[in-house]
Amino acid sequence: MKNIVNKPWGSFEIIDEGAKYTVKKITVHPGGLLSLQSHEHRSEHWLIASGEAEVIVDDKTYKLKENENIFIPQGSKHRLKNISSSNLIVIEMWFGEKLDENDIKRYQDIYERI
Repeated sequence: MKNIVNKPWGSFEIIDEGAKYTVKKITVHPGGLLSLQSHEHRSEHWLIASGEAEVIVDDKTYKLKENENIFIPQGSKHRLKNISSSNLIVIEMWFGEKLDENDIKRYQDIYERI
């Protein structure tokens, strides 16, 4: 049974977990925009499985498509946006000593979750 967590921008599900890593499948609906955020205890790797993404990491903006990836260092401000007309699928890997959904500091959020 899949444990899918719905969010205002789409959903995610945990694929695998270990002592220092978590792997998630993230689905972002067309036009969906995650909050501008940072994490104190983890870095992240994002691999685009399907669709096109606009990714902000600190003061740089990247456009990524299928089979492209990006590393987000621990503490970096980052944001993910779906810029295509179909769902964006991202495989996300967290890496760190403390992995917790609550390790999130939001700076901007169109869904007012700050």
